[in-house]
Amino acid sequence: MPNKEDLLTTTQMAKFVADGFLRFDDVVPDELNRAALAQMEAGIERPRGGDPVQGMWQGTAIGDVVQLPQIQGIMASLVGTDPLYDHHAVHIVQPNREEGQIWHADAIIDLRTPFDIQFFYFPHDTPREMGGTMVLPGSHYRRISESDIARYQNFLGQQPMVCKAGTVMVAHHGIWHCAQPNLTDRTRYMFKLRLNPTVRQLRLWNTDDIDAPEVSSELNANHRWYGNEARLEIVNRIKLWRHLTGDEKYDLGYWLSRLENEPTAAALVA
Repeated sequence: MPNKEDLLTTTQMAKFVADGFLRFDDVVPDELNRAALAQMEAGIERPRGGDPVQGMWQGTAIGDVVQLPQIQGIMASLVGTDPLYDHHAVHIVQPNREEGQIWHADAIIDLRTPFDIQFFYFPHDTPREMGGTMVLPGSHYRRISESDIARYQNFLGQQPMVCKAGTVMVAHHGIWHCAQPNLTDRTRYMFKLRLNPTVRQLRLWNTDDIDAPEVSSELNANHRWYGNEARLEIVNRIKLWRHLTGDEKYDLGYWLSRLENEPTAAALVA
C-alpha cells in the first residue's frame, strides 16, 4: 500500500479529469533511467494481458521503475493498488525522421466511465527537436476509433512532451496523442504501459483537500480548442467527478442538475 504522501491530491485528480493526463518531471533517478534505456534497447519481455502488473519484470530496471513509490502512488490513486497489465510498447523514433505520427487515440471506441490509464515514460532527455509525444488536453471525452482524427494536423493548445530524463506522463485511455518528428541524430525511446482497474475508482487518492477551491477551478478549465462546446466538456467532467467521488449531487454552476430536472408530480388543478 503506497504511503499517503505518494498518492495524488484531489486537486491533481481534478486536473486529470479536466485535462486527461498529468505529467511528473524527474521522478526516475538517472542511474535507473540509464538501465531502463538499455533494457528498452535490448527488448522487454511481454507478459500476458489480464495478469496483475504487480511483480512483473521483477529484478529488472523497468520493474524497478514501476515499483518506485511515486509511480505506485499515481497508479493506486487512479486504478487501485492491484491493476491488471493490458499491454506495453517501446516506442522508437529513428534519427533524422521528419515525418510525425498521425493523431489518434488507442484502440476502438471505448465509452466506459471507468477508465484505463497509460504511463508514458521518457528515459532520456527529450528536447523539442527530438519530438516527444504530443497530447491534446481535454480530448479524452471525445471518444473516437483509433485514427478517426488522422486528417487533422494541429490543435489549439496541443502540448508536446518536452522533458528531462525520468519524466512520466499518465493519461486517460481516451487521450488524443501522436509521436512527433525526431530531427536529431539520436534515436528516441519511450516506454508506454496500459493498466486496467480491478476496483471501483472511488476516492482512491489522498482526499485531504476534497473541499479545496482549486478543485472546482481545475474542473472549470477551458482548453479553447473545442470552441463554443465548453459546456459539454464541463458536463462530461461533472459526470466523471461524481463517479470518482461518489457524490451524485455534485455540480458546477447548475450545468448537470438542470438536465436531470424531470418533475413527476402532477400539478394540482383547483
